[in-house]
Amino acid sequence: QVQVVESGGGLVQAGGSLRLSCAASGSIFRINTMGWYRQAPGKQRELVARIISGGPTDYADSVKGRFTISRDNAKNTVYLQMNSLKPEDTAVYYCNVRGTGWDTKDVESWGQGTQVTVSS
Repeated sequence: QVQVVESGGGLVQAGGSLRLSCAASGSIFRINTMGWYRQAPGKQRELVARIISGGPTDYADSVKGRFTISRDNAKNTVYLQMNSLKPEDTAVYYCNVRGTGWDTKDVESWGQGTQVTVSS
């Protein structure tokens, strides 16, 4: 069982910044990928950014140049620095953790989500 806890959401004006944090804990042999997804009302959940244990990152086109994902492997924590926020960034942001369990099976866990609201 892997627990994922997010923090850092809130209300910000357009052009502002927020930093999301996500910490993973529990029984997992290796965390491979940590990432952030978001879901706006009436829309499907979409990938925002993800980072693999070795460092490669992947971003949605809509956030490239504005958002930065980083990871502290020692703390099993991933961060999402969001700058130049736009009203269309408003959504519930979910942290996703994928890895390998001690039984060598794939493990995936989601956080409960944190609301990000950007006012115009």
